Amino acid sequence: MISCDEATLICNKSQYKEATIIEKMKLRFHVLYCSACAGFIKKNTELTSLCTKANLRTLTSAEKMAMKQELQKQI
Repeated sequence: MISCDEATLICNKSQYKEATIIEKMKLRFHVLYCSACAGFIKKNTELTSLCTKANLRTLTSAEKMAMKQELQKQI
């Protein structure tokens, strides 16, 4: 049996296709008796879906550096 902390970790790994088959099986078994983790998985899946639909992007290294330099000028 796995703890809720481990279930959360496996859930997150699963969202990014990094969980092994054994981990996924452990997670499914855990969710059978833990409604809190089942709720977490549902919300995490919804959040991932929303982020994908929003087409979010991160700043490039150059953009981060420019922002940092601009902030330092203002100090």
